Amino acid sequence: MKAIVNRSYGGPEVLRCEEVPKPEPGDDEVLIRVRAAAVNPMDYGLISGVWLMRLMTGLRKPKLTRPGADVAGEVEAVGRNVTRFKPGDPVFGVARGAFAEYVCASQDRLALKPADLTFEQAAAIPVAGLTALQGLRDKGRVQRGQKILITGASGGVGSFAVQIAKAFGAEVTAVCSTRNVELVRSLGADHVIDYTREDFTRSTGRYDLIFDAVGNRPLSACRRVMTPKGTFVPVGVRPGGHWIGPLPYLLKLFASRPFVSQTVVFFVGRINTDDLNAMTRLIESNQVTPLVDRILPLSETAEAFRHLKEGHPRGKVVVSLLHAPAATATPGAG
Repeated sequence: MKAIVNRSYGGPEVLRCEEVPKPEPGDDEVLIRVRAAAVNPMDYGLISGVWLMRLMTGLRKPKLTRPGADVAGEVEAVGRNVTRFKPGDPVFGVARGAFAEYVCASQDRLALKPADLTFEQAAAIPVAGLTALQGLRDKGRVQRGQKILITGASGGVGSFAVQIAKAFGAEVTAVCSTRNVELVRSLGADHVIDYTREDFTRSTGRYDLIFDAVGNRPLSACRRVMTPKGTFVPVGVRPGGHWIGPLPYLLKLFASRPFVSQTVVFFVGRINTDDLNAMTRLIESNQVTPLVDRILPLSETAEAFRHLKEGHPRGKVVVSLLHAPAATATPGAG
């Protein structure tokens, strides 16, 4: 079968489409015929060898040579302990090495695909969608009527966060660039701040929750526009240096927590069937629609990574093993 492989660290140029053995599912696993997979910043970090990841992934060359996590496809076969799925089921979730014709995944990290979505749209959901859901619901504890500010509102995580916050009844102020103002309004934002014209940290508004999907403003500046008991949820951090990456930024946030009245919450999203199903309910009730910026074929996975890094995508960049139609970055594109 064909799969995307990186046998050295570097930029998108290290990615190769190679023939590799077709995997066999373990007892608790599902073999998926991949229809689509989406690109995440974490994927880029793994192939480039930045931050402290090399301590886990290999100092000189990667131990894990198959990038990709977000996946959507059809169940080809199941392990003997699998009870949730059967061959032929359309599913979405997370699997290691998702940029491939076939991949194995734990049944606990999959759910049935929402019926009205394409495979490309479904592949856009897992990491970004659950990061937004868990960050707002579990860590931000968003309540109806609260005032929430979301940075990076047109990106993968941010576009989900705007829609989910509105579904929970919040008043949403979204931060994005000029070209994305109307797009973000179409996602449901009550107010939009164009960061090229206005610094949100110097606005007159006060927010119960800041959901920061960018990480390019210091906490001290964000605190100026938070309520005294407000919550700051950082889910996006500046890249930083090649080796230590966002570590200084994260340490500064962590060290400041005892000295501020506001709450700073750190978390890593967890992929699980219950929350994938929660996203499906939001989608089926027309409260959330995945935003797909661009769809490319498997042979152009390197270009998908390049666009993620340099193109400031609106929503998610998706690799399709079905086709690659032009996408227009509108709700429901794909």
